[in-house]
Amino acid sequence: MSVVLLCVCAVFAFGAEADSLVQKNTAPASSGGLLDALYPVSPDEAIAAGRIFGGATLSLIQANTEDDALNIVIGDVYEAEGYMFTVQAFGGYFIKDALAIGAHLGYSRTWLDIDFSILEDIADIKQHRKYVSNGFFAQPFLKNYLKVMDSKNFYFFNETSILVQYSYGMSQSDDGEEIDKTRNKTWTIKAGLNPGICIMVLSRFAFETSVGLLGLSTSVVDVEENGESHSRLVYNIVNFTINLLALDFSLVYFF
Repeated sequence: MSVVLLCVCAVFAFGAEADSLVQKNTAPASSGGLLDALYPVSPDEAIAAGRIFGGATLSLIQANTEDDALNIVIGDVYEAEGYMFTVQAFGGYFIKDALAIGAHLGYSRTWLDIDFSILEDIADIKQHRKYVSNGFFAQPFLKNYLKVMDSKNFYFFNETSILVQYSYGMSQSDDGEEIDKTRNKTWTIKAGLNPGICIMVLSRFAFETSVGLLGLSTSVVDVEENGESHSRLVYNIVNFTINLLALDFSLVYFF
């Protein structure tokens, strides 16, 4: 009799264990994602809490025409030269592991001198035009690094920023009979998302590249023509495109 009772108890125990295993196997799996799979940041890493980073970028685009006239479908450019110059410094502080706050500060200048003609067969418009502008900007940001691999040399990141820029410029055109001058002042506010990658080249020296993914901007332009007439232009731009030809490259040092 005791043997029978022992066998019955064993069957019930086995059935209960099997039912428990079935419930575990049929339970819904947790919905993990990229953020759930990130590796922890060690205190000696460059992106650890309390670290400071900084850097600077410099860009110069210069162009000029050759001796022959450049045909632009509706006319010809006889002579043109100009440049676009931008310099900026940036820095930030890690308020927690892999999360930093900081700002970009910069200056830009554009200069253009062009001699051209358009609609020669109809109106024969010939002009010599000069343009120069200067701009200053400040761009606070929040930067989040993603450690998706167990490595201290490679990170993904996303930078969320708000840019405030002020620029002023003057354009002068001369058609041989009269000279027209136009002055403009522009305020621009832009919010954007810039994902990218960070590669540690040396112990505290990194190379970063990013691309604009989303941009929302508002600009207010005040125009003055020949010191007499005034006008104001307000326009908004929503940009969801990715321009791989407009990548941003920078060198960063982590203190």
